[in-house]
Order: sequence, then C-alpha cells, then structure tokens
Amino acid sequence: MMESTGGPYLNTAAVTSPVGTARLLQMTFGCTTFSLVAHRGGFSAAYGTFCMFVWTFCFAVTVFIIACEFTHLHSCLSLSWGNFTAAFAMLATLMSVTAAVIYPLYFVQLDCYPIGCEVRDFRIAASVFAGLLFIVYAAEVFLTRAKPGQVTSYMATVSGLLKIVQAFVACIIFGALVNDSQHGKYVATQWCVAVYSFCFVVTVVVVAFSVTGKTALLWFPFERSVVIYTFGAVLLYVSAAVIWPVFCFDSKYGSPRRPGLCAKGRCPWDSQLVIAIFTYVNLLLYVVDLAYSQRIRFVSHL
Repeated sequence: MMESTGGPYLNTAAVTSPVGTARLLQMTFGCTTFSLVAHRGGFSAAYGTFCMFVWTFCFAVTVFIIACEFTHLHSCLSLSWGNFTAAFAMLATLMSVTAAVIYPLYFVQLDCYPIGCEVRDFRIAASVFAGLLFIVYAAEVFLTRAKPGQVTSYMATVSGLLKIVQAFVACIIFGALVNDSQHGKYVATQWCVAVYSFCFVVTVVVVAFSVTGKTALLWFPFERSVVIYTFGAVLLYVSAAVIWPVFCFDSKYGSPRRPGLCAKGRCPWDSQLVIAIFTYVNLLLYVVDLAYSQRIRFVSHL
C-alpha cells in the first residue's frame, strides 16, 4: 500500500476558483478568437499579424499557467509565481484591449462587398470574442490585485501593475519614433529618446527582478532603489514633456499644425503628436506610481 506523504497531486482550485475560472475563459475565448480569424476571418499586414500574435501568445502563456498551477509544477520553477502571474495578467490585458480595438478597426465592415458576407460574419464574431478576452483578463487583474493591508506580491500592487503599463506605453512611443518621427533632427529630441529608452530599460529590469524573485540577492536595498528611480523617472519625463512639444510643434523648430500635404500613415507630424500624448500619459503614470510606492513593501518570495 502506498502512503500519502503530502497533499493532493492536482490542485483543483486552479480551475474552480474565481481566478481559475477566469483563466479557463481566457483560454476558451483566446482559442476561439484566433481560430475564427485563421479559419475564415483572415488578417493581413502588420496590424493583423500583431493581433494574431497577441491572441496566440496570450493563449499559450495562459495554458502554461493553468497547467503549472493544476499540477503544482510552478513550485519547481525559479520564478516568483505570484509576481509572474500578476505581471502577465496586466500585460495580457493591455495587449488584448489593443488587439480588440485594432482588428475591428482595420478588418471589420458592415457591407459584404468585397470580402463576402461569410468573411464579414467571421470577422465580427472574432471581434466580439476579442472583446470578451480583454474583459476576462481585466477580471483576473481585478481579482488578484492587492487589497489594503494584504500581504501579496509586488506586481499585484498598484505600483507593480503600473510598471507594466509604463513599459507598454513606452513601446507605443518607440513605435511612433521609428515611424518617421524625425527624432534625430535636434539634440533636444535625441535627449527625449534617451529618456524614453532609459526609463523603459530600468522599468523592465525592475519587473524582471520581481518576477524572478531575485531582489533579495542584490547588494543594495531594492525597495529604496525603485522609489528613487521612480522619482528620477518623473523628473526625466517632465523634461521630455517640456522639450518634445517645443521642438516639434513650435513654429521656430517644427509645425504647430499638421501639414496639408502629409500622407496618411506616413506623416512625421502624426508620429510626433502620438509621442507627445503618450509622453504625458507616462508622466502621469510615473507620478501615480511614485505616490503609491510610498505605501507598499516588497515581498519577493510570493
């Protein structure tokens, strides 16, 4: 007779709890979405490829998370599992809402001509499931977020979740920068690019150390360093928020209005405007992050 030396081998709570149910729905909606698109909906160009990547990537990682938690295999990984799942849920929320906006914007139309009614219906159905996918990922973020007074993973706190949003917004800025933004025209705008790059890299490093659970191995106090960095990032983004609009939209250096001959999708002024908007967005995110970082303590082993 075999004796039981521990708990059950399978963790049924991984699929029966509210968070587990949300993940099962994520897996179902994600698979349905990219299956509809691949079967008849279709996609093309960089926008369609991005959407398909988002749905397949999120589906694969969600399946991995469910499998690891159901079989307890996550305990064998050199990860801070709570930080990893919280960070992925926030990232998947941002990616899925982006895809849920982009796909219907570029591929859905009410008329059957010229794609045919069947293709149109598949694209509408895929758009609906893409929206549902975003909702269930957002639901997981809501369910796993840190509550006041609760001991939880850093990435589940407001400050930790904001780190993911900051990095995501920086990626949007980089996308606009490479789209003929003319950022190399002045030294001042090159400084702004350096600000975006530096803050993005350090933010990713903070997330990486939290997810891998290696913060306790550092020779310096990680918590204090993150707060100091966040304060520095606020100052850097303030400088970029002042410099970028001046050197792009002041009549002395750029154009305060969109040039009439600018081609749609290939206009430097459009890219500069996107960068300016998201510079202010990230500045606000870093300010909120700094405010919340005063109220939390890091827990690296959850």
